Amino acid sequence: MIVFDEVAKQGHEQVLFGHDPVSGLRAIIAIHSTALGPALGGTRFYPYESEEEALADVLRLSKGMTYKSAAAGLDLGGGKAVIIGDPHHDKSERLLRAYGRMVDTLQGRYITAEDVGTTTQDMDTIAKETRWVVGNSVAMGGSGDPSPVTARGLYAATRAVAERLWGTTDLSERTFAVQGVGKVGSAYVQLLVEARAKVVIADSFPPALETAKERFGVDTVPLDEIHKVECDIFSPCALGGVLNEETIPELNCKAVVGSANNQLATEKDAERIADRGILYAPDFVVNAGGVINVYDQLNGYSKTRALHLVDSIFDSTKKILKVAEDEGILPVQAAEKVAEQRIEEIGDLRRLRRSGDDRA
Repeated sequence: MIVFDEVAKQGHEQVLFGHDPVSGLRAIIAIHSTALGPALGGTRFYPYESEEEALADVLRLSKGMTYKSAAAGLDLGGGKAVIIGDPHHDKSERLLRAYGRMVDTLQGRYITAEDVGTTTQDMDTIAKETRWVVGNSVAMGGSGDPSPVTARGLYAATRAVAERLWGTTDLSERTFAVQGVGKVGSAYVQLLVEARAKVVIADSFPPALETAKERFGVDTVPLDEIHKVECDIFSPCALGGVLNEETIPELNCKAVVGSANNQLATEKDAERIADRGILYAPDFVVNAGGVINVYDQLNGYSKTRALHLVDSIFDSTKKILKVAEDEGILPVQAAEKVAEQRIEEIGDLRRLRRSGDDRA
């Protein structure tokens, strides 16, 4: 991989590589855009097989954050960070604080939060070295774990898709196949069960699978079978790339609505899904609850206000689906169009500086 070619191709502003030999920190921060505001995005701690894979992931994820924040109507740009390693074995206070120093060098151009492999407690540790952190614990003045809020937003989007498909937001007796029952997936399953939906789950981590099965009384299937389950809605809630030329022909659902980032392996996969007559709700629209929640922390966190904004994902999902229908384009194209219009219409206001030190 030629780094500058990849950065230029996707339109990123900046990529920062960090290393601390004492702790073993190897991290990459990618800032895709600051047109609408500071680049906010979580820190993913993951055992990538190669540095090239880590770079490709952080570039893809940071671009997705630009579109997610813009489509949600937030005054935020898009960024993301990855730490290469196994969070169960490689994580340490020194490593997290060294990473916090790395974040701090950007002086607010990038604001971090939790993601796969990191927790609210990790954000508390990072915050010892930088103030550019959100999603830290309530005890430390933060907004806490964003996972339940992300699930709430996903549930709102699911109701919007149900209304589009069946003319009602009632999910009772509908069947859902949920791939991944981590922090977001399990919270989403709880909401579905409370709505009297039928749920089938799968996960690569047996303890999480057993916990969800016992807690919610749902059925389980092997991970490589979950996308084949006959259901009304398939919900990918784990890692991305699960919708591809191999899995899409095997889908047995009417719609795909899930919290995982970058669910489509390639741009062509959106067309493959549409060709099968399956409605795809763009991931960066329906999983925006987490970023909406931590964004509110920048203004002095109010849970009531944050949840009100998260519930508006119902309306934003309906808007995207209507634009797609009215213009005869794919939902993901409609979502990108809405996001790009906001960036174009609002982004250039930042050239009108309020003072000599105006970074907002």
